[in-house]
Amino acid sequence: MTRASIEPVIRDLRADDLEVLASLNDAAVPAVTALGTAGLARHVRRCAVALVTDAGAGPDGFLLALAPGAEYPSENYRWFSEHRPGSLYVDRIVVAPAAHGLGRGRALYGTTARRAVGLGLAEVTCEVNLDPPNPGSLAFHRRLGFEQVGTQRTSGGTVEVALLAAPSHRLVRDGGAAGS
Repeated sequence: MTRASIEPVIRDLRADDLEVLASLNDAAVPAVTALGTAGLARHVRRCAVALVTDAGAGPDGFLLALAPGAEYPSENYRWFSEHRPGSLYVDRIVVAPAAHGLGRGRALYGTTARRAVGLGLAEVTCEVNLDPPNPGSLAFHRRLGFEQVGTQRTSGGTVEVALLAAPSHRLVRDGGAAGS
């Protein structure tokens, strides 16, 4: 049995995960912005949800989400704060390439949706790059039931994103099963 085929544990991010997660994050540019270890550590402190997948040999994926009212200057977070108040904003989800297609992202979203419900937040929101394109992430989010609620240009007009939303209760029901 390979590491990737072992059912992962979804757990809260720990300080000793940061170096591995920063490497995963920075390798995923341009789907996410680079942060480095120090930047990731700063960002995690403002997150209401910071989860990792761990199949026994350390993290192979993570998700960071912010609740309403966080001090975060992201253009996308501001858009959701204005247009979809009361949502849990997923700032980034990254899964190691070796673990793609093994249900890590679905499991992360299922746990995140349960946290959103626990926080009294009816919706989970996120954005996915349209330009530069990220068709794999867009297809993944659509399979989970996210719907496009807008688009915007960010980063001085160099990036276009699809703004997506899904009901928390639907993600709890449909997003929690690993293996998809």
